Amino acid sequence: MPDVVNTEQAQAWNGPEGSHWARNQDRWNAVNEGFNEPLLDAAGIAGDHRVLDLGCGSGQTTRLAALRAPRGHALGLDLSGPMLAEARACAVREGITNASFVQGDTQVYPFEEGSFDAAVSRYGVMFFADPVAAFGNVGRALRPGGRLAFVCPADAMLNGWVAAVVSLRDFLPVGDFGRSGLPGMFSLAAPDCIRDVLTAAGFTGITITQAQVYGAWGRGAEDAAEFLLGTGPGRHLMEQADAAARARARRTLTEHLRDYEAADGTVRLRSTSWLVTADRPADPSDRP
Repeated sequence: MPDVVNTEQAQAWNGPEGSHWARNQDRWNAVNEGFNEPLLDAAGIAGDHRVLDLGCGSGQTTRLAALRAPRGHALGLDLSGPMLAEARACAVREGITNASFVQGDTQVYPFEEGSFDAAVSRYGVMFFADPVAAFGNVGRALRPGGRLAFVCPADAMLNGWVAAVVSLRDFLPVGDFGRSGLPGMFSLAAPDCIRDVLTAAGFTGITITQAQVYGAWGRGAEDAAEFLLGTGPGRHLMEQADAAARARARRTLTEHLRDYEAADGTVRLRSTSWLVTADRPADPSDRP
């Protein structure tokens, strides 16, 4: 792999967590794809734009960005080899020829300065070891006046999957899912933190808007419970419990999720996130 400073995340996303996401890319897209259109609209991608997708995972947003820029190009960047392999295979299957994928660490990747018109990310910017350095590197990769748009989780308890996991406190060692300031899912949950990081990284025109979607977590409560317990947080909690506690947690979670089954059996949980936009100043003298 090219130079990496975020070694802990690189190990995770090239290990069990990355393999899980690669195997279940369709399921994770069903959870998160409601953010795709708002994200790409916010980025203002046009026909000949060059687009950078940060933490692209299995590449759904990269491919959608490429379709919006048929005379341009979309580059997906991610730490995870397993997920990038799926991204490349999907692009081939879908006949998308103006998208490519590269393995690397956003914080230190040697982007050519000013080489992108827009940068986007769906849940890929919360894990930086040094967020200011990472976003600063992205800013340099954008042309003057280029746009950054990303989606990141808002307050933990505004997200249905967190509430579902918290319902297992009597059986599993559920900790605080809402900690911010450290690399992790909720590191950018506080709007003031987002503004401080992006301002320090040189961005201007920062907007932060709450967005909510209801993602599909499974076909029936049992299926959704098994999927949720198979995620990184779910596996971590289950591994710390004995067999009896695991069985009780599985039953409790299944019953909790029954309240969220739609008429067709699909379990839909609310995801509450921040839709963030920011600009690289068109005039260097405008940089903070």
